Amino acid sequence: MTSDPSIQSATGISVKLLLFAVLRDIVGADERDLDLPNGATADDVWQDLRRQHASLEGYATAPMTAINMQYVKSSAVLQHGDELAFIPPVSGG
Repeated sequence: MTSDPSIQSATGISVKLLLFAVLRDIVGADERDLDLPNGATADDVWQDLRRQHASLEGYATAPMTAINMQYVKSSAVLQHGDELAFIPPVSGG
């Protein structure tokens, strides 16, 4: 990754991934900086997380997804500098 986050590479983008609640616990971090190929979608990131963490294998579809604090479909294409968040279902009483 380049030292200036405002500079996009010709072959990829950089995004910040935010994880909450059980997802944060499974992944072991509340955020990650990701370098992705151009055209990557939120679902591509989700599927990669599933491959990396066996606890997520049963979740074929991404949980609620937000890009830059706006809810989107997981098929949304990411842009350089985006902030991607996966928001797991919450139960309470």
